[in-house]
Amino acid sequence: MSYSLQSTKFFRIIPKSVLAVLSSVFGIGLFTVGFDQGHILSLVYGESAFVNQFLHELTHDMRHAAGFPCH
Repeated sequence: MSYSLQSTKFFRIIPKSVLAVLSSVFGIGLFTVGFDQGHILSLVYGESAFVNQFLHELTHDMRHAAGFPCH
């Protein structure tokens, strides 16, 4: 008895523009999480952003998971 096995591979091509947008979003997000100690929102909230650190508190656990020390 002879068996024939045929496999077909499907490749989905991701457009380079989509990869560029996704990597930009990732880069901006990583910058925001890693840099912010009130600096980014100080453009809107002024000095209170340094005291309250809204983004820092929002992303606190993610900062540690990404390897950013914060305290």
